[in-house]
Amino acid sequence: MHATRKLWTWLAVICVLSFSVLGWVGTEIYLTAPPIPKQVISTDGKILFSEGQVQLGQEAWLSAGGQQLGSVWGHGSYVAPDWSADWLHREALALRAVWAQQEFGKNFEQLNLGQQAELDAKLKNEMRVNSYDSKSGNITLSPARAQAVAQVVEHYVGLFGDDPKLDKLREQYAMTSGVLRDPRDLQALPAFMFWSAWSAATDRPGETGISYTSNWPHEPLVGNTPTAGAGIWSIASIILMIAAIAGMIFLHSISKEAPDPTPPKTDPLFDLKPTPSMKATKKYFYVVIGLILAQVAMGVITAHYAVEGQSFFGFPLAKILPFTVSRTIHTQFAVLWIATAWLATGLYIAPAISGHEPKYQKLGVDVLFYALLFIVVGSTAFGWLGTLQHSGNDFSFWIGNQGLEFTSMGRIWQVLLFIGLLFWVTLLGRGLMPALKKPSESRGLIAMVFLAALCIGGFYATSLTWGPHTHYSMIEYWRWWLVHLWVEGFFEVFATAVIALLFTRLGLIRASTANSAIVLETIVFLFGGILGTLHHLYFTGTPTFVIAIGAMFSALEVVPLALIGVEAYKNYQRSKAAAWVQAYKWSILCFIAVGFWNVVGAGLLGFSINTPIALYYMQGLNMTAAHGHAALFGVYGMLGIGLLLFCLRGLSDRAAWSDKLLAPMFWSLNIGLAMMVFISLVPAGIYQAWASITQGMWFARSPEVIHSNLMETFVWMRVPGDIVFAIGCVFLALFAWRLLMGGKRERSALKPTAQTKRV
Repeated sequence: MHATRKLWTWLAVICVLSFSVLGWVGTEIYLTAPPIPKQVISTDGKILFSEGQVQLGQEAWLSAGGQQLGSVWGHGSYVAPDWSADWLHREALALRAVWAQQEFGKNFEQLNLGQQAELDAKLKNEMRVNSYDSKSGNITLSPARAQAVAQVVEHYVGLFGDDPKLDKLREQYAMTSGVLRDPRDLQALPAFMFWSAWSAATDRPGETGISYTSNWPHEPLVGNTPTAGAGIWSIASIILMIAAIAGMIFLHSISKEAPDPTPPKTDPLFDLKPTPSMKATKKYFYVVIGLILAQVAMGVITAHYAVEGQSFFGFPLAKILPFTVSRTIHTQFAVLWIATAWLATGLYIAPAISGHEPKYQKLGVDVLFYALLFIVVGSTAFGWLGTLQHSGNDFSFWIGNQGLEFTSMGRIWQVLLFIGLLFWVTLLGRGLMPALKKPSESRGLIAMVFLAALCIGGFYATSLTWGPHTHYSMIEYWRWWLVHLWVEGFFEVFATAVIALLFTRLGLIRASTANSAIVLETIVFLFGGILGTLHHLYFTGTPTFVIAIGAMFSALEVVPLALIGVEAYKNYQRSKAAAWVQAYKWSILCFIAVGFWNVVGAGLLGFSINTPIALYYMQGLNMTAAHGHAALFGVYGMLGIGLLLFCLRGLSDRAAWSDKLLAPMFWSLNIGLAMMVFISLVPAGIYQAWASITQGMWFARSPEVIHSNLMETFVWMRVPGDIVFAIGCVFLALFAWRLLMGGKRERSALKPTAQTKRV
């Protein structure tokens, strides 16, 4: 107990210090972010962009699809370009062409090598000089550059408007015609795109050769190449990671771990009678399965748009379900079904652990269910309709689709979801309170489950921190507070604690050992995980020290994954500890799959793009998608399914349980995911990385690469894996249907008939 108390103290100290540093970094980002100009003018007095247009353009882009329609500074989807890289390249080419005509009367390609070299050097100087005046708030451009900017503005207005000459390009970008209908928005959008590219190429005040985005994206034309810090801190982070893994393995080898206890002769939970609130969670799990099927269907459509940008095998699907909507639903439902599975698991196990059913607990579980269902349906429907009807910026922000990846639902829905999560924490706390008050060996585990749940609910408040006019750098800062700290922080803690608690209840591990182990693992997770948030913010207009902190601490996130394979093997051994454990075989195998995908998806694929030098070339490419699919579904999705199966085991008729359906479900999901990632996404990501390194980020995201024969072949090579994965989802649905129908038949058989009543 004394050792555990020390660990809790260390955990508190690490959390306080880490969040203090993360908060301080936020203030520095706010103070040093790329300035938003009042006006962009030329030296001959012409106004290119007027006051407020940059921020209005940001709102317009987000309402048009935002991070579901290409990306800015690398964050977003992968079919349309990264607009900051695209604008920067187009402006550089246009400026060179203007000078070639003005000075030599020829096209740039017709000049000799000396003349081309002269203009290339002049271009770098022109694009890198910081002409922002803090007193007037204006950015001043030369007349030649103003002429080049005007050419790119014309292209963007036509692209986001309805210029028929750009129909083919829109199809390649998976865009629909006229995504912006308001003329003010259409004129303002290029201002935001210009500003994002200007921030990426212009030197920071008082520095030379380093832009506000630390020279991202890679663009040799303007001298955007990796900074020295990106290389140095990448090397340092790898050294630290190797040293930390070696240290952890050494400590694990010398530590004396108590052996697992002798398992009970019978299932300790066999006679567990579900309380009314526990029974009420059953409908949550069926909604989870429905959301999985919907997410997979939207994933198939979204992936196909990479080949046919506006059609699905010739059918003009984009007229009713454009790419921005299908991808929004695909990413949003992934988070929602995983979170719903975890919420339901918490509500199920709380009375089972405490042995107490609080008053009105079932009513609370029912109210929360219908509230969450209302939020899911409402946010999806309004986001979809708002996109189709081009309802404007205010509608998109407040009730439609905010255009931000994983946090896309409108603000009203976010507020309602936050209230719902707090209500969930309240219900969970009511159920666990007797167990938390009663001294026991498991109390530390129960406390960790509740604290993780409290953080999951409480930290959703970070999605409410930005407004429609917030600086884009600060939106990214707060967005990653939510996405990263949820996924790579509190979800990890909740998952680990819940699995340990279930194993202790089954008598397969000692509660005393699990108590200390969970606190220690939480320390390791959060020590790297909290400040590891910054690895998402290397190139989003942040100070250069963000690269150093993010690189070092994100490397530590990989350290605990080094021993997950050992833990997975132990779980496999526990699955054979007694004959009755086979009743939980597929839940335990899902937990083992979580360990595998933690190592492969979060560890290997995650760290492959984590270092600053790797991310510099690969941010916003398919290697990110490979990591995202393997980690999000492989780790948290498989955990959600494992918890779902565990809870349904206690809520369903055992005679209706079918391992014959669960076996193909489990193997199809895992094999299909592996095929999808390693046959399609990883090769596509490597090809794009080559394009980014050799020519620039603009090229890696251009139609020449995205719609090349090789890339489209990689998309088609994804089909076998998708089919195998979809088969696994179908088996899961069939399994759930069998449970439901089997339970109904059982209840029907128990009802007395008229004849039996007479007897």
